[in-house]
Formats: sequence, C-alpha cells, structure tokens
Amino acid sequence: MSDKNRAILLMAFTALIWSSGGLAIKLAELNPMAITGLRSGLAALTLLVLFRKRLSFRFSPVRLGAALGYAGLLITNVVATKLTTSANAILLAYTAPVYVALLAPWLLREKTRHGDWLFIAVTIGGMALFFLDKLTPTGLWGNLIAIGTGLSYAVFTLCMRAQKDASPVESVILGHALTFLCGLPFLLHATPDPAGWLGIAYLGIIQQGVSLAFYVWAIKRLGALEAILIMMLEPIFNPVWVALGYGELPGIWAIAGGTIVIGAVTLRGLRSASSNKRLRPTP
Repeated sequence: MSDKNRAILLMAFTALIWSSGGLAIKLAELNPMAITGLRSGLAALTLLVLFRKRLSFRFSPVRLGAALGYAGLLITNVVATKLTTSANAILLAYTAPVYVALLAPWLLREKTRHGDWLFIAVTIGGMALFFLDKLTPTGLWGNLIAIGTGLSYAVFTLCMRAQKDASPVESVILGHALTFLCGLPFLLHATPDPAGWLGIAYLGIIQQGVSLAFYVWAIKRLGALEAILIMMLEPIFNPVWVALGYGELPGIWAIAGGTIVIGAVTLRGLRSASSNKRLRPTP
C-alpha cells in the first residue's frame, strides 16, 4: 500500500476517533470542567512523549493567542456537549470558517471574496435553525456556548496562520496545559469512578493525544481537498455514535441546520482548494 493510501485511511480513522468524543463525554458522570481538565492533562502528557524530540517552545503573542483559542475550543466544546445535544455542539463548532472570513481582513490582511459573503449568509441561516427546536433553558445555553466553540476555533486558526514558523503541536500542547489548569479547581469537589477514569483516559490519551500524531503524519501526504472531505466524517458520525450509545437524537431543525452548515463548509473548502490548485505554478 502506498503512503498516499495509508494517509487516506489514517485520516479517516483520525476523523472517526475525533467523532467519538461526544459519546465519551456524555457517558462520563462528572462536572464538564473536570472532564476537560483531566482530558487535557492526559493529552498534554501524551503529546509531550510522542513529540519530545521535535518540540521547541518559543513564546510569542500569536502563539499564546493560538493556545488560548485552542483552550477555549476544548472547554466550550465539552461544556456545550453536556448542556445541549452532541449534534448541536459539534455542528455549531463547524461554523468557525464564518468567523475566519469575517476577521481575516482585519487580523491577517486577507481579503474576503464576494463568494465568502454568500457562504457567511447561508451558514448563519443554518445556525439559526438550531434555535427553532424546542430547547430547554439548559439546551439554549449549550447552543450559545457551542457558538463560542466555533469562535474559539477561528481564533486558533487565525493565530496559527499568523505564525510563519507555526508548530501546531506546540500550540496544542500549550492549549491543553491551560485547559488543565482551568479544570483543576473542579477536581477538588469530585473525582471519576473507575468507569469514568477509563473514559477520560480514552479521551485524553487516544482521542486527543495519539490521534494528533496520526493527523500530523497523514496531513503531510494529502491535498487540501482530500483532507477537507475526509474530516467531514467527524461532524457526521459524532451524533451517530451518541444516538447509538446514549440514545440522544437531534431535533429535526438541528438536522436541517447541520446539513446546511456542513454543506456550506464543504463547498467553500472545495472552492478554496480548487482556486489554490489553479493558482499553483506548473512545474
């Protein structure tokens, strides 16, 4: 099997591992801040071991911004998954490209194209559909926090792109370390039972740790278009695992909104990858 085919399979496997996070979080009987703190502590240690020979921590404002964005992403995603449906939490997080398109002209001096405004309008319309379901007050807060996940993801992306010598592993480790510190006080009130420890160990070591090593290896051997399409497996399968293992089903409006969001993000990714391919000089 060629490296290209191995990369495709490994990227798909990574997306499926990431998609399992919603179910593992739902099954963990613990305060969401304690869950995210423990998960990140284990993930940071795992990544330090896996990438120990390649790390070079040099602090800068944009690297700190990337770490803060990643920590915000981790914390809000776990809290949102506990408060609203897993489908809402993951699909609203995938609205991050909207914020990137809106903020990039000011932060990176990257021009937002006319087609991006249509993408933004369609995606915001899809987001609005999530709030048409009959939400409890807790579910409403979960949806709002999930929008914060998308915003945090956008901040992480923008700060990574602002670094000419960006190292995603180092920024991710710093983000996990910050998340662990934020979750530490909540561990004073309760600790997981044996089953909870098993689930959190999976979340930290496998779902957030080992999977990143897979991703780093695979992304170097795939084009942008292939990576975009393969990673769409995460928001698709996340609610499937939760429905099968936890019995939680998204509402009809959330399904409609999620379809619009995923469709818009995928089409924009296809368009961007196609434009980059046309602009690339012929060897």
